[in-house]
Amino acid sequence: MRPTTEPAATHASPALTPAQRAALAHVREAALRERPAALAAIARALAGSGVAHGPEHLIAAVGANGRLTLNFHPDRLLADGRTVVDALTAEGVYRSQFETGISNGGLTAFPGGDRDRWEETLFGGAYQTAGVRPADRPKYGGLNLLDHPDGACPRFGSCHLRLRPQVLARATFCFGDSHLGPRDLGTVDVFEPVLAALLAATDGTGVSLGVPGDVVTLTRALLRRREDAAWAPGAAGRALDDYIEAQVHGELSLARDVEAMVVDPSFRGTETGATLAALAQRHGFALRWHAGFALPVDRIDAEFRGPAIPPLAARVHAEFARPGDLVDAALIGRAAVSLVTEPSRWADRGPTEVTLQHLKQLWHVLVRFGAPRDA
Repeated sequence: MRPTTEPAATHASPALTPAQRAALAHVREAALRERPAALAAIARALAGSGVAHGPEHLIAAVGANGRLTLNFHPDRLLADGRTVVDALTAEGVYRSQFETGISNGGLTAFPGGDRDRWEETLFGGAYQTAGVRPADRPKYGGLNLLDHPDGACPRFGSCHLRLRPQVLARATFCFGDSHLGPRDLGTVDVFEPVLAALLAATDGTGVSLGVPGDVVTLTRALLRRREDAAWAPGAAGRALDDYIEAQVHGELSLARDVEAMVVDPSFRGTETGATLAALAQRHGFALRWHAGFALPVDRIDAEFRGPAIPPLAARVHAEFARPGDLVDAALIGRAAVSLVTEPSRWADRGPTEVTLQHLKQLWHVLVRFGAPRDA
């Protein structure tokens, strides 16, 4: 049945729970304490690079041009047997791993698990108070400052949701992944500690949010006015580790909070692709395509994620692809589904958790080395 288009949603922010408000306040207070030192560090970095703009110009650009993106694999199976895209279609909201039971990083979201402990530290115990439900927990994504067409954090998924600007007001940020216990935290109105860390990392490594560049290049990119209508799938950012993590507090409604969904081209002409297109139509946001990542099966790197990955790629290709097909997101997805629905098929590889991790690492190899899917 062809989905109907829902009435236009209002873009007012949802009401936050006491725990969500407390989490935002905790991070903001921590950022305020670090703001003076961060401002001084930003000023030094800009002056040392010959940049004439002041810190306030860059902070304003973050709020004006930054977009939150949430990367996901649409074809992975949830704990209840549905695919991610089927659950999005049925529920109209984006859920965290505390609810879904899956993760494209580490599955540690349960009381007393690693994610629970990280959140306790990051948010001052706000989500460990009585009455907090799994649905209250934050949703994880990244701040896409450079308009990477593969999203801010492609390691976590081949597709991503691009959120509306007003969602920035209920997000918290850290430079790097939260499992590392980062000290550089911020909110959109107190972003100086995160920006200072980004500038320092750029200056020290010559890489900024996944792409080569110096402080001057980064500053120009941040200050460039970007029109949403002009968005085009340029070169991928490939930011596997170098990103600004975002934690979004409060419900994420597809109709209210999403302005676009950007999809890997390996899903063109597939059932997953059709479901994604229907989802975008139903909730009234744009459907876009990035260039994708793909490699011939004999070109899978054996060093980046270890020697176990090329043999796994060869097996996945032999069992789920046609001769001559490339290894891409959809092919890895078919293997990931089989791992859940046909565990005996993979028993010779050892524990399911190990093979699942290796499939994630195969995706990382594609992000790092893959060519555009349609090239």
